[in-house]
Amino acid sequence: MSVSVREAGGRIPLAMVVIRPAKLFDIPDVVRIERLSFREQYPRGVFLVFLENNPDTFLVAEYRGRVIGYVMAYLRPDLEGHIMSIAVDPEYRGSGIGSALLSEVIERLIKKGARYIGLEVRVSNEKAIRLYERFGFKRIKRIIGYYADGEDAYYMLMPADEWGGRN
Repeated sequence: MSVSVREAGGRIPLAMVVIRPAKLFDIPDVVRIERLSFREQYPRGVFLVFLENNPDTFLVAEYRGRVIGYVMAYLRPDLEGHIMSIAVDPEYRGSGIGSALLSEVIERLIKKGARYIGLEVRVSNEKAIRLYERFGFKRIKRIIGYYADGEDAYYMLMPADEWGGRN
């Protein structure tokens, strides 16, 4: 049984989606997905700086030459791999693209020496929270007023030694 994504009346195998490091020419698509996905968006310059400083953990999901998702992560000096942002084009959500991106970036962070993987997520984003919990992340604390609109975030953490390649 193959996992597939929705596409204008048809289905394509997830195997046709390529997860690869982001390139400069991907930034407009990443910004587009960011705008479609979040109430608060990073300015374009953040993506450019992140790409320059973290080229091996800024990944995109590509299908037929079109970027349909991305993830940005980095390794902090305390050896926590931190997932800064992950999003999938709304047309392709619920298809396994987010899981594939998350799995690949976790693998890369662990290879770089991460002892833990952490992230923040809106307390109202139940779908993302369930995904992270499925991957082994646990809610460590609630950060009051983390987002500009006043919404709280959960800080979630997963010990790298508990990673079993789930997706």
